[in-house]
Amino acid sequence: FFFFQAEDGIRDVERSRGLGDVYKRQGINAEYMGYKSSRMDLPINTSEEAVFMAKVAEQAERYEDMLAFLKPILKKSGELIMEERNLVSVAYKNISGNKRTAWRALTAIDENPKYTKHHDKTNSYKVKIEEELKKICKDAIAAIDSNLLNNASTAESKVFYLKMKADYNRYMGEVCTGTELEEVSQNALKNYEDAKKAASTLPPTDPVRLGLALNFSVFQYEIRKNPKEACSMAKTAFDEAISGLQDLDEDKYKDSTAIMQLLKDNLTLWTSELGEGEEAEAKAQILTLRKTFNSVSYTHLRAHETSLHLVCRLLLEKKK
Repeated sequence: FFFFQAEDGIRDVERSRGLGDVYKRQGINAEYMGYKSSRMDLPINTSEEAVFMAKVAEQAERYEDMLAFLKPILKKSGELIMEERNLVSVAYKNISGNKRTAWRALTAIDENPKYTKHHDKTNSYKVKIEEELKKICKDAIAAIDSNLLNNASTAESKVFYLKMKADYNRYMGEVCTGTELEEVSQNALKNYEDAKKAASTLPPTDPVRLGLALNFSVFQYEIRKNPKEACSMAKTAFDEAISGLQDLDEDKYKDSTAIMQLLKDNLTLWTSELGEGEEAEAKAQILTLRKTFNSVSYTHLRAHETSLHLVCRLLLEKKK
């Protein structure tokens, strides 16, 4: 079962949207073996205890504790089951999501002429958030490299972790410049390409494969500044999936059509970045997508941004 959200959690016309593995809040780093929070000392002895307490922490919106509870699972031998994998993804997504939101808010304030006299303070604060974001992204990538990816035994799980690794390199790319930006951009590109190769054995309607295509296209648009390639990727993924929708069960139908709606929405937004000839061609393609997708039953994605965190949920009508 999958939960979906806007990758950036923003419903404005200036930012494209990607796929989140689950809904996000916030979190911190913690010990890899055993649990020791800055707020308590509570040992975790089994994977069952770790999963249960992680769920408790999630319900209490104590996402920093959630990640700490899950650290023993990251070091266990063998492949994570889907429930464990999704909880780990939730924890890291919440951490990075909170810091990305904070960074955007600080950037907007820092660039506002009204607050020029406070530039030194706001810029220093923004740099602090940048370092925190880079730290949690590197922590997520290290967890994937040290154990998770090596233990992945299926194409689906390999794609999941490679995409996740690429996403966290992409998040760092949002706040990096110069040679550092080029480094994380190249790392993300390699991770996305490796994930795409591994996803070739999955059906085009598979939610993990579609999510990869969505986030890879967002990377091309946001980080590589290549709207033409972003549009091409998004449209190809959409076209390949559309013919297989009728063969899906209800749950996968909802998951797949949700991502396909995001692909279509991004294509509509990105055409404004193309040249006149390219834009005309892309708009014609968008019109075709709209006609093709009219039969898909869904309630449109609703997302909003608060001062504390981003929340985005998809509410889908049942397949008629």
